[in-house]
Amino acid sequence: MKKRKKAVLLFASALCICLSGCSLTEQQPVETEASAVVRTETVEKAESSLEDYHLRENKTIYEQDDETSVVTMYLTVREGNEAEHTNHTWTEINSYSKYWYEDNNIEQYAVEGILQVGDENGPLEGEAGYGENAPNAIIKIRGQSSSKGAQKNYKIELKDGKDTWRGQRTINLNKHMFEGLRFRNKLAYDLMKDIPQMISARTQFVHLYVKDETEGGSGVFEDYGLFTQVEQMNKTFLKSHGLDKNGHMYKVNFFEFMRYEDAIRLATDPAYDQTAFEEHLEIKGDNDHTKLIAMLNDVNDYSIPIEETVEKWFDTENLFYWMGFQILLGNTDTSSRNYYLYSPLNVNKFYIISWDNDGSLEYLEEQLKGKDLRDTWEYGLSNYWGNVLYQRMFKNEEYRRELTDVINTLRSDYLTPERVSEKVNSYKSVTKPYLYSMPDVLYAPLTEAEFEQVADNIPKEIEENYQRYLESLERPMPFYIGVPEPQEGKLTVNWDAAYDFDSENITYTFELARDCLFKDILFSDSAIRIPQAELDMPGAGQYFIRVTAKNESGKTQTAFDYYYTDDGKVYGTKCFYVLEDGSIEEDTENEDS
Repeated sequence: MKKRKKAVLLFASALCICLSGCSLTEQQPVETEASAVVRTETVEKAESSLEDYHLRENKTIYEQDDETSVVTMYLTVREGNEAEHTNHTWTEINSYSKYWYEDNNIEQYAVEGILQVGDENGPLEGEAGYGENAPNAIIKIRGQSSSKGAQKNYKIELKDGKDTWRGQRTINLNKHMFEGLRFRNKLAYDLMKDIPQMISARTQFVHLYVKDETEGGSGVFEDYGLFTQVEQMNKTFLKSHGLDKNGHMYKVNFFEFMRYEDAIRLATDPAYDQTAFEEHLEIKGDNDHTKLIAMLNDVNDYSIPIEETVEKWFDTENLFYWMGFQILLGNTDTSSRNYYLYSPLNVNKFYIISWDNDGSLEYLEEQLKGKDLRDTWEYGLSNYWGNVLYQRMFKNEEYRRELTDVINTLRSDYLTPERVSEKVNSYKSVTKPYLYSMPDVLYAPLTEAEFEQVADNIPKEIEENYQRYLESLERPMPFYIGVPEPQEGKLTVNWDAAYDFDSENITYTFELARDCLFKDILFSDSAIRIPQAELDMPGAGQYFIRVTAKNESGKTQTAFDYYYTDDGKVYGTKCFYVLEDGSIEEDTENEDS
């Protein structure tokens, strides 16, 4: 009975196949209702590859920004414990600069605190820290040169298990004490937000009150004036901005894309010294430096055409927008620091993210302060000529043209006078009332009239920086002066040859003086065609060298070297000493002042 039933089933199956017009040996899949649908067009799909990848952040993170709002924060500080190195007073925290800790090889002091967010009437329910009685934060000063100021910047680290503020555990509060407008850094970040090719950061004006409950403190909330909060760049930042939180990220402390073999090593290298490494690049992401070292090897290998290295390791769009933005804003302190180097974990390219923009748009303010001593090389492309990567890149005419195209796009689409003026006027209305009230008025570097003058000049300054950029393309590039050498009763001085984009012939003027302003000149020679001068050996004492390059078009350029005075830098000048025994000693202390 079972065998007969199986045979019937086989016969029925074969009959169905035959009725459908198919042979038993050419069976076709049975069509379902879905597979019977007739398609009339093909879906067009975008092609994607790592070669075409451009860095983009998630711009929706800025949708809730209120650029001119002021958040009120209340900070109660207390002495903590030795284990967390917070057993210090608020007075101690505010007494020492970062340099003092470095000079004395001491770990930076900190205190515990309670951070609460609210309004001018006090902490608000639902905001970070509301109702807290136990410390939820650790506080220390932040910044380097700014830490020398009477008013400090603060880093507030919210403890694990406690509330975050806007998803952030690290709260950076910047006073910008030496900046006359107190909004340049925020202005730069807010301008970047609307540029698709740039990575920005969230910022917020903050009015801070501090209650000091440490020894000697008042125990009541005191007004600390206006600060600007800037989002900390870390793994949380990368994730929030739609980037790879597992990637490589380095904060650039002093870095000119040289190889730095003695410091930049693999973490597995027995000679690896993280302190030495972080003098150049502070590690903020993955600790495997293989990719970084491979990139630096290529950048510094002159047998590899720079075009191949750039195509392999960098995105010129990212480089040109970052550099073009800094050039137009005159943010000169960006050739070797004040940015982050970022690389997604599985992408073999490095990208630049801006950081610390308070040096932007300060040309007129520097003039008003009587410190307009910056020479031509700090503006335009020449500012980046000491950097190995950029020097090699911009000897290529095509790269210079592409940078100029980007700068023109920034001027016409994002940094227009109308757009910049609108933002400046809105920020003026926020910062000026705080700046010219207690306690900030005690340290305001500009008068109220000067404040208005500097702020109103900002759109014009962007155009002036553009003209300085164009001018920099016509001048010889800057160069370094070597350490003088005594040779058989003579003093020989060599310097690097200046580079001219138009391949014009260059001549040099060499001067030796007893003073940095070159009022007492001992020796001078002009129309020198090779980068070398020889003169009679001077007697023991302090001396100054100045070398100026001039091309056939009559455009001049000074050396990278400079000398510090109480009034600022004297550019194009190298200081050295002739000792009693006739030997030479370079003035290296002054360079780091």
